[in-house]
Amino acid sequence: MNIGITGTGSYIPTIITANTDFSEHEFLNSDGTPFPHTNATIIEKFQSITGIGERRYAKPDYQTSQLGFFAAEQAIADAGIDKETLDYIIFAHNFGDIAHGRSQSDTIPSLATRVKHYLGIKNPKCVAYDLLFGCPGWIEGVIQAQAFLKAGMAKKCLVIGAETLSRVIDNNDRDSMIYSDGAGACILEAGTGGGNILAHASETHASEEAYYLFSGAPYDKASHDKRHYLKMYGRKIYEFAVTQVPSAMKACLDNSGVPVGDLKKIFLHQANEKMDEAIVKRFYKLYDREVPHGIMPMNIHTMGNSSVATVPTLYDMVRKGSLENHHVSKGDVVIFASVGAGMNINALVYSV
Repeated sequence: MNIGITGTGSYIPTIITANTDFSEHEFLNSDGTPFPHTNATIIEKFQSITGIGERRYAKPDYQTSQLGFFAAEQAIADAGIDKETLDYIIFAHNFGDIAHGRSQSDTIPSLATRVKHYLGIKNPKCVAYDLLFGCPGWIEGVIQAQAFLKAGMAKKCLVIGAETLSRVIDNNDRDSMIYSDGAGACILEAGTGGGNILAHASETHASEEAYYLFSGAPYDKASHDKRHYLKMYGRKIYEFAVTQVPSAMKACLDNSGVPVGDLKKIFLHQANEKMDEAIVKRFYKLYDREVPHGIMPMNIHTMGNSSVATVPTLYDMVRKGSLENHHVSKGDVVIFASVGAGMNINALVYSV
């Protein structure tokens, strides 16, 4: 039985924040001491490594669940289904709804329940729940939905990945420039004659890697700010990702039975341009091959890193022909892969 993506949607926030908007920030080390370089130097180095020139932030009156709702509406319309026929709504996020200017995360009711409410779905058998799996959350949601569909427990599932990371960043931390907001969604259906999930794989590395991404105190030690913000050990994450993700991708592809030469696109979590390029290079090196031209679409340059939203928004853009020089056609084999807090890794091989 084929299990395919029959509709996609995304919401790209309208507030554009360029790198130059960080020129007046006071960047500090983790111990609160001033960073030794000028902001111009920091920003230049940041862009050369991450590839990010600008990012998107949500309007103050929008929260994560609303971004997810906007993307879900698009996906439902794109699939041409009756929303009342949905069996599951799976919402991947990490921080819940955080109102602009506030610090407390709100997850009661769940964000998936909120989306069901916003959509006006009356069917009580449409089950809505949230998924916390770091940046790989949307892919993991697709894997879970596939399991429900394969087991005959569902016929239609909505999977959403959304985040408003602009609400959880420390403005004195250089890493704050990486993060952004956004939402992506898809409809998965069984037996439609459309695409098909060929293989998937997931891993959790929870020894010394468990806290590479964590919630920590602000860098400004003189402030009275008691809130905690998203923090990371960037160098450790980079080394972990370029070591572990390529082998996980290879295992998944090998399990699918698809030759590496038949891959048309790699949809990789938009975390860091240099890191993603290194992951793909090492992946092909495992097959003693060079990286094919145009294999990896990227939107990080203008979108930033929106965590669980990066892969579904990227796929939606390519699927709908809105990312220059990239497209997918029926029958193309692609691979989705991500890495993030946990530390979690996953991959999914999909025939469009």
